[in-house]
Amino acid sequence: MNMDKQTQEKIQELKSYEQVFQNILIQKQVFQVELIETENALNEILKSKDDIFKLIGNIMIKADKKKTEEDLKNRKDLLLLRLRSIESQEKDLTDKTEELKKEVTKKLK
Repeated sequence: MNMDKQTQEKIQELKSYEQVFQNILIQKQVFQVELIETENALNEILKSKDDIFKLIGNIMIKADKKKTEEDLKNRKDLLLLRLRSIESQEKDLTDKTEELKKEVTKKLK
């Protein structure tokens, strides 16, 4: 099948969108896992009546409960913000990809 140059370029653009989309999904997955770990740590701190400890490299040290709780809450907020940003990028990319697919399909018919 013979395609015009513009259609070939759009197909290449679609391929690059797919790669970007895969990268976004990987980032999203990493942030989701981090968020779950952060929420679990925060829940453990809130349940704990004893001293808490923090891993620093290979060493476990006693940590201030209030400060650690505050740090984890800030980390959680940051992760939620990043996830919203990634989801927004994901939606924009999906919309662009769908539009481009329609254009290419139309040209190929």
